[in-house]
Order: sequence, then C-alpha cells, then structure tokens
Amino acid sequence: MHKILRKQRLSENVYRMDVEAPLIARERRAGQFIILMVDQELGERIPLTIADADAEKGSITLIFQSVGASTMRLASLEEGQEIPALLGPLGRPTEIRGENGEKPGRVVCVGGGIGVAPLHPIAQALKAAGNQVTIIMGARNKDLFVMEEEMRQIAGDRLILITDDGSSGRKGLVTEPLKELCQAGEVDEVIVIGPPVMMKFCALTTLPFQVKTVASLNTIMIDGTGMCGGCRVTVGGKTRFVCVDGPEFDAHQVEWDQMIRRASSFRPQEAEGRAHVCQAGIFTK
Repeated sequence: MHKILRKQRLSENVYRMDVEAPLIARERRAGQFIILMVDQELGERIPLTIADADAEKGSITLIFQSVGASTMRLASLEEGQEIPALLGPLGRPTEIRGENGEKPGRVVCVGGGIGVAPLHPIAQALKAAGNQVTIIMGARNKDLFVMEEEMRQIAGDRLILITDDGSSGRKGLVTEPLKELCQAGEVDEVIVIGPPVMMKFCALTTLPFQVKTVASLNTIMIDGTGMCGGCRVTVGGKTRFVCVDGPEFDAHQVEWDQMIRRASSFRPQEAEGRAHVCQAGIFTK
C-alpha cells in the first residue's frame, strides 16, 4: 500500500499527488514510469510518468489528468488514503546528453499540456549534466500550464511559453519557436512529450534540419512487461513495445498515423467507464 502524502489540484482536471514509494524514489531515473491500480482486484492498470522524486522523504510525484474512469477514481482519493498497487520504475531511462563521457550540448525540451510533467525530470537531468536547456511549453490557455515555476528554475530566460489563445507568452504553436531555433543553428537535440499530433509535427519540423529528436510515447498499456502487446508501435519499420523498449524513440522513425489510430481503439469503452464513475458518484469534483 502506498499512502498519498500530498494532493493538489493544478487545473480543472489535472492533479498532483506525492505518494509514498521509497524504493522507487531511490531507484528511478529520468524518463521512467510506474503502473498503478486504484482497485487491486477489479481496477485497470494505468501508466504514469514519475514527474519528480524525493529519495530522502521516500516519495514520488505523479501528475495526471482525470480523463478516464481509472484516473477519475484516482483523483477522488484524498491525502492519507492509499493506492493499493504501484509498480516501478519501468521503462528505459532517458539517454542524457553529457553523461558517459559525451559532450554536453544545446537541448530543446518541448512539452505540450500535461506532457510537461514527464518532461520535468528529463530537463532536470540535462541541466545537471551541463547542457544548455531551452524549454518550450504549450497549452490551450494560461490556466492549463503545469510546473511552470519548476521549469523556469531549470531554463531561466530560456523558457518559452506558447498558448493557443495568447493568454500567456506567444500565441501560436510550439513548432514555431522550435523551427526558429533550428533555423538559427542553436539546437543539437530535441526531446518532445505531449499529445501525439503535437509530437508528430515537432518531428516534421526538425527533420529538414537533421536534428536528433526523441519522443516519449504514451500509448495504450496493460501489463507493462511486453507480454500483452497493447503498447506496440512501429518504429523504423519494426514493431517495438513502449513499456520495455521505450518509452522514448527516434521521433523521425515513429509511424505516427498508426499510433494515433490505435490510441482511439477503446473510445466507446472509455466513454462508458467515465459515465459509470459519474453515475456512481465516485468522482464529483
């Protein structure tokens, strides 16, 4: 059992939870994730990236959006309650430029919406390894930004905010400043996390400049061990499994349209699950 030490509502449907998990807090590395179950007997297994960790306190930070039945149930839990099943750290850690004898460089981290949360530990590790880190954060409006101050502490004046409506930072798309940086020759590597369509177009933006671009994929996932095949994607013409081969892949090699189609495979069941949770009064705020 893993106690919820802190719960905070960041925006309309986005929550932060600090959860007791000392072994995971000690072992996790940037880019890795956990799988949890809110109901150990009947619950769905849901993957969440570790947004931060405190090895001394023995806690990990999870940031999630309550969009489906399981995340709505998770959001209904309060401080002091416990999550019955939590497994991790899973997945391959991010390959951090500047480690293992590699020369640091100029890395642009692009986060869209809730994708900023899993981007945070990666940006932290890149900065610690001596890289010049530029962070581009995109959201529909200013109220939907998460971890803005944490990202500003890492990037300083190299934090670029983009909103669809212009309510904060520049009005437009994250691909616009990304293209400008590539055109100026100020990028050695790009790491992007966010909605699949956004990641696809970031990859298309960097491709003409031959800039290494890594995307962290958030696919349908069930067991987290590569057995079920639910998270399979095609990368470079070969089948890969996000849970064990990823979650990060060469963004220029991912077959994005296939991945986007598969992500909508269970939309009817997801809608039915949300309706059941609301009707049962499990999630009311």
